[in-house]
Amino acid sequence: MSETTPLTASSTIGAWLDSEIGGPLVRGLLAASGAAEETLAPLRGLPLQQLVALSQGQMPQSVVDGLVLQANDGVMPEEAALTGWIEKISAGRFAGKTVIVTGAASGIGRATASRVAREGGRVIAGDISDERLGEFAASLPDSDIVTVAGDITKQESVDAIVTAAGERIDALANVAGINDDFSPLHETTDAMWDRVIGVNLTGAFKLTRAVLPAMIAAGAGSVVNIASEAGLRGSASGNAYTTSKHGVIGLTRSAAFMYGPQGIRVNAVAPGGVATGIPFSPHVSEAGQARLQPFQASIPTLATAEQLAASITFLLSDDGVNLNGVVLPSDGGWSVQ
Repeated sequence: MSETTPLTASSTIGAWLDSEIGGPLVRGLLAASGAAEETLAPLRGLPLQQLVALSQGQMPQSVVDGLVLQANDGVMPEEAALTGWIEKISAGRFAGKTVIVTGAASGIGRATASRVAREGGRVIAGDISDERLGEFAASLPDSDIVTVAGDITKQESVDAIVTAAGERIDALANVAGINDDFSPLHETTDAMWDRVIGVNLTGAFKLTRAVLPAMIAAGAGSVVNIASEAGLRGSASGNAYTTSKHGVIGLTRSAAFMYGPQGIRVNAVAPGGVATGIPFSPHVSEAGQARLQPFQASIPTLATAEQLAASITFLLSDDGVNLNGVVLPSDGGWSVQ
C-alpha cells in the first residue's frame, strides 16, 4: 500500500506494519502492551479492525480508531473497499431447512448460525449463554432463529434443542467447544479432562445421537463436527483437548460409515488458528506452553470466524453432496507443514 492510500481499520495489519506512517504506530502499541512484533506474523492478512475481536475484550474499539486518526493527521478517512476474501451469501441455499448450530452465541458458531440464517435456513441456536444468544437473534430480526440456552453435556439440554427443532432436522453443526490448559498428560487433572472431553466429544456424541432418528426417517441429513488442527497432530494443544479432537474425528468417520447408506453425510472441519478463538483455561501449564510454543509459532495465518463458517456451511449444505467422512483442514495450510 502506498503512502498516498489512507490507512483505515479495513487495511490489513501487514499494510500497517509495512507503512512508514502506520508501522511505528502499531509497534508503539505493541511495546506499550509488552508484546513482540512477531506475535502479529500470522495476522498480517487480517484487517486491523480484527484486533478488537481477537483481543476478546482487552482492546476497545477506541484504540483502533485512535490509530487511524493518528495515521491520517486527525482526520477519519472513508473506508476503502475491502481487499482479499469477502463473504458472499448464497441466497436460498438453506431455504426450507432446519439446522441446529451449537456454540451459536459467539465465534465460529455464531458466524455459522448467522450464515445459515442469512441463506434462508431455520436455525436452532444453542449455547450456554442465554444473554449472548438473545443478542445474536436480535442482530438478525428478519431471520427464523430459535434460541435454546443450555449445557450440551447434559441430556436435558440436548432434549430441549431437539424438541425446539421439531420433527424435521436437516443438518447439525457441532461447534461448541472449549480448550484446555495446555497441560501434558502427567499434569492433566480429572476436572480438566472431564470438562474438555465432556463438551468437545461427549456433547457432540449426545446431540448427534439425538438427531439421527429424524435424519434416518427422512433418508437424508448432514452433520458437521468441529475437530481441530489438534485432531491431526500432537503439537497443537494440551493432552485433553488433543484427545477430544482426535475423538471427534473418530466419531465422524464411524458415523459416516454407518449412516452413509441411509443418505446421511457426516463430515468434520479442522480449524487452525482462528482470530476469535475459543475459551481457554485461565491457568496455563508452563511446561506445556513452553513445549508447544515453537510449534504454534509455525501457524501460517489466522482465519476469521466467517472464513471458518464458509467451510462449515459448504459441508452442511447440499453443495457437499458427494462428501462423506471427510476431515477438511481449514487451517491456511498449517496441516501440510
